[in-house]
Amino acid sequence: MSLFSPRLLRPRYDILMRLITLTLALALGCAPLAAKEEKSKTAERLDDSASLFSEIMGAPDKSIPQDLLDKSYCIVLVPGLKKAAFVVGAKFGRGFSVCRNPNGPGWGPPAAIRIEGGSVGLQIGVSSTDVVLLVMNEGGMKHLTSSQFTIGADATAAAGPVGRSTTAQTDALMNAEILSWSRSRGAFVGISLDGATLRNDIDENQAMYGQRWESKQILGSGAKPPAMADKLLAALNKYSSRRTH
Repeated sequence: MSLFSPRLLRPRYDILMRLITLTLALALGCAPLAAKEEKSKTAERLDDSASLFSEIMGAPDKSIPQDLLDKSYCIVLVPGLKKAAFVVGAKFGRGFSVCRNPNGPGWGPPAAIRIEGGSVGLQIGVSSTDVVLLVMNEGGMKHLTSSQFTIGADATAAAGPVGRSTTAQTDALMNAEILSWSRSRGAFVGISLDGATLRNDIDENQAMYGQRWESKQILGSGAKPPAMADKLLAALNKYSSRRTH
């Protein structure tokens, strides 16, 4: 009998088809679990962002100046930006950008972002830093709604001041599209993030909205914010519900 006889090949074909069916079933069964886990992580990051902002604004003498916050168009919160360094330094974090509600007081729906950057130098260590950015004008907001942009190269930036109010308006503060701060080991200070790149986080947006939206489809769109963002929006509205001119 030939090795290629249909009667000999049939059992092998049946086994192969069963393996393919089993593999597909396992993949389809795991997909909802993976999506549920990603959604849970997104909700946790949103709550971490809300806690970060509330803790910073809860210490008036060491917070974002109220007048700058009230003038801002958007805010970016990145809880726990990871920084690792061994000769070449690198930064990576996931967070959210939120802009003012275009249809009235309050803040609009959050869009997920990733922040990435690097530096070169003799350094060693690993640390986690919270990052806050204020977008101060329409130019900065335009960058924020693009697919990606680099701070310092595409958008002008300056280290933000800390305190109740900005008593001295420097040229850097008045002309900057973005003001930036960081919090590490309890200290909240203005920092320069030149060279860091912000890009859309499509996967995180899908976890929030069920759609693979980009930032431009969310920020300023008037879309309904997801319920998991309620804590973050409540914190933002508590400290600055209206933008002042």
